Amino acid sequence: MANQPSRREYDLDIPTDVESGIYADFASIWHTPDAFVLDFAVVKRPPRSTVDDEGNRVTKVPTRVVTRVRIPPSQVFEIMKGLEKQLSMWERSYGKKQRPPEGS
Repeated sequence: MANQPSRREYDLDIPTDVESGIYADFASIWHTPDAFVLDFAVVKRPPRSTVDDEGNRVTKVPTRVVTRVRIPPSQVFEIMKGLEKQLSMWERSYGKKQRPPEGS
């Protein structure tokens, strides 16, 4: 028992200027060899239909990135576990919500 690592707890100090948070209704996730990048954005105005250079109909959704977060690949698993845990607790409290159809 003495060889077991102690449990690690983080005492978060949130600066006053970010305490209220930033609203985002969209996230784009991509990666480089050294980091995963999460771009959180808000929709600026309603989507509009257009036609691309090949003649395909495309719905353009104007968005603005409100913050970008870079994390090391090792942290992705911890974030996924944390999101799953919080989502399960949220569903127990508020009920499961219907997911929007793909492509919406």
